[in-house]
Amino acid sequence: MNVKPLEILYKYYGYTSFRNGQEQIINSIVNKNDVLAIMPTGGGKSICYQIPALCLDGITIVISPLISLMKDQVDTLKTMGIEAELINSSLSNSEYSQILDNIDNNKYKLIYVAPERLDNLEFINLIRNKNIAQVAIDEAHCISSWGHDFRKSYKRIPNFIKSLYKRPIVTAFTATASDEVRYDIMNILSLEDPAIYITGFDRENLSINIVKSSSKNRYLLDYVENHKVESGIIYAATRKEVDSIYDGLLKRNYSVSKYHAGLNDEARKENQEKFINDDIKIIVATNAFGMGIDKPNIRWVIHYNMPQSVENYYQEIGRAGRDGDPSECVLLFTPGDIHTQKYLVEVGIENPERKKIQYKKLQQMVDLVYSNGCYRKSILNYFGEEKKDDCNNCSNCLNEGEIVDKTLDAQKVISCIARMKRGFGATMIIDVLRGSKNKKVIEQGFNTLTTYGIMKEYSTEDLKTFINTLVAHGFLEVVENLGLRGSYPTIRLNEQSMKVIKKEIKVEFKESKVTKSRYVENELYERLVELRSEIARQSNIAPYMVFGDATLKNMTSIYSTSKDEMLSISGVGEIKYDRYGHQFEKVIQSYIDEKNINKNELLKEKASNDVDTKIKNDEFFEVNTDLKLYEKLKSFRLSVSKLEGVLPYMILSANTLKEISGRYPLDEEQLKDIGGIGPVKIDKYGEDIINIIKEYIEENNIVPKWEYKKRLKLILDGDNRKNDEIVLDLLNQGMTIKDVCDEIEISTSTVLGYVCDYLKQNNIIKFNIDTKKFYTEDEKKIILDVIDKFGDDKISSIKKALPDYIKYESIRAIILERYL
Repeated sequence: MNVKPLEILYKYYGYTSFRNGQEQIINSIVNKNDVLAIMPTGGGKSICYQIPALCLDGITIVISPLISLMKDQVDTLKTMGIEAELINSSLSNSEYSQILDNIDNNKYKLIYVAPERLDNLEFINLIRNKNIAQVAIDEAHCISSWGHDFRKSYKRIPNFIKSLYKRPIVTAFTATASDEVRYDIMNILSLEDPAIYITGFDRENLSINIVKSSSKNRYLLDYVENHKVESGIIYAATRKEVDSIYDGLLKRNYSVSKYHAGLNDEARKENQEKFINDDIKIIVATNAFGMGIDKPNIRWVIHYNMPQSVENYYQEIGRAGRDGDPSECVLLFTPGDIHTQKYLVEVGIENPERKKIQYKKLQQMVDLVYSNGCYRKSILNYFGEEKKDDCNNCSNCLNEGEIVDKTLDAQKVISCIARMKRGFGATMIIDVLRGSKNKKVIEQGFNTLTTYGIMKEYSTEDLKTFINTLVAHGFLEVVENLGLRGSYPTIRLNEQSMKVIKKEIKVEFKESKVTKSRYVENELYERLVELRSEIARQSNIAPYMVFGDATLKNMTSIYSTSKDEMLSISGVGEIKYDRYGHQFEKVIQSYIDEKNINKNELLKEKASNDVDTKIKNDEFFEVNTDLKLYEKLKSFRLSVSKLEGVLPYMILSANTLKEISGRYPLDEEQLKDIGGIGPVKIDKYGEDIINIIKEYIEENNIVPKWEYKKRLKLILDGDNRKNDEIVLDLLNQGMTIKDVCDEIEISTSTVLGYVCDYLKQNNIIKFNIDTKKFYTEDEKKIILDVIDKFGDDKISSIKKALPDYIKYESIRAIILERYL
């Protein structure tokens, strides 16, 4: 067939360009190559096998694990005029027979099949004689015992493929796959020289917020109130928790439903469809909900409990913002979540090896929660994708919220635990601190302690939250103890506790802010939403299958009332325009007439506003270095680095010093707005830096005018180049790698990485690099062996697999040689 993928994309889907990685994957399949594609949830995997299905001569069989996933995709394909059908346990005998007849008559281009149906002889005998162009396996991680969602039914797939008289193209798609899982997928499916695509796990439109210091219930209720007009998912670890949250929201009259394995099939199906069809706004669920849900306008996902693994977490938050619009992901954490997940592992997994794997994954999730660095960077590194810069879209990067000094209260808690002599649980500690007359408190003689009743102003719930927060931040430790009635946690002091008591460190917590909804009322948009819902009900499909939210918003922004205007909107293809376009044009024209709108004048005004907005949004925050102050700050940094025995740039980078010198921050609150100096460094160096600045501006009669940078991009001394661009420019000017590292204060490994990335994009360099000086021949052999196993794009995985003495720069140099 000579149909081009881009033509199909526009005709059926209404888009004029592919997302990141889609075109390369599609072209590989159309050129009859096996493919393994790892793409983020919401990254557009389905298009990657659907469009080849329409290009290739023959049938594409899509193997998919969930009925809801199949139904959504098949319904969507049908609305676009594509012949598709599904085969799973939801069909009656007569429906199944009719579908088999249609297959026999070559009616379908795509057939979605549940893996459980692959050993049905009637189906196999029919399908093996057909021209099967492609077998696409969705959620392919389910085939691996290392996968977070392993399913035995997926083991049937290789035998099914072998049963076909002619081997088709085999393609496998997943959102989350570690190195072990990728190997399993390729090996078990016997992929033949597959093209492997990792399009990147990053979903930049998702903000990631991990909240460790607030009462869960209070935060949740505040959040839901602020976001009640948007679609959102609340995940909880247990059915009991789901029921409790659901009941609490329902009695407060929120538009809410629930989903867990304790409900019967009919109730789960009904609740899920209400959510998909926008009949309800919020669904509270266990992780049994969501795999394959294609609803694009989910604006937020809240995890009421920490998930069992990074894979689970990233897949679940990936259900937000599939339309590409900004969406928020909030994880509410207390240390009790860890014990809940350990219990679920113990009772839910029998196989010792699987249990060991799951405990390892759980620890990796705990490490993420406790991470002080960029959460997105940690997640991407977990999946083997290196991210050089912080995302500035997670709670660790943004550092929003008020910093509150809780040192005195922490000292009270720690002193109480110390005076109680041995380990007790949080309940007993709280009773003592609040001055309870509980029988056990009196029997132990705790009512005679000086700390008895010292925190009676706290409620039990607030004090429990505060103690959990102390644990979460490492000021206290939880110990699991085994007793006659099972395990029970007690709280003990650690090295950090002693430093708090001795006033060597402060206890400061950031009180998280609950965000506001981005929803803006628009009467025309609401009318289009109403029309969309009506069409969806009549067609028995989900509203987003008619047009997505972003498409409707674009209709309202240009008041589209003609075919040309409609087809200029992303998401409106020819098929959908013929089917629905006139109805939407009619509603828009009616609104224009009713409101007496001069469309031409309004669009001119909008175009002018758009230009102003673009200029405003593209604004940079420009800072010019005060060189004299910069030199004073460098001298201070050098003296500190000698005391601490580290390199100067490890204290503070040159760019941070330049920004400070050009902005003159005069207190800790202003210092927080400077890039590269977080709370820990402010605590260590902030007072000295502020004193240097105050002394300097007084000496030089400077009256600084402070402005907050917030999220604007910093431009230092008129240079808006990124570090990699600066590195390549300096190397092109003849500077050595060592001189470049000294100039912009980065490591040799980073410089080599920048050069390698530049070459990977088919660029040419005009300077020479002697890579051999960065490694020995023995090191080269060891490194190459590991690269052969992991590939050369997973630096973190390679480093972990090598002896500790091998440096990053040695790995980078050997990889760079491949592209020179």
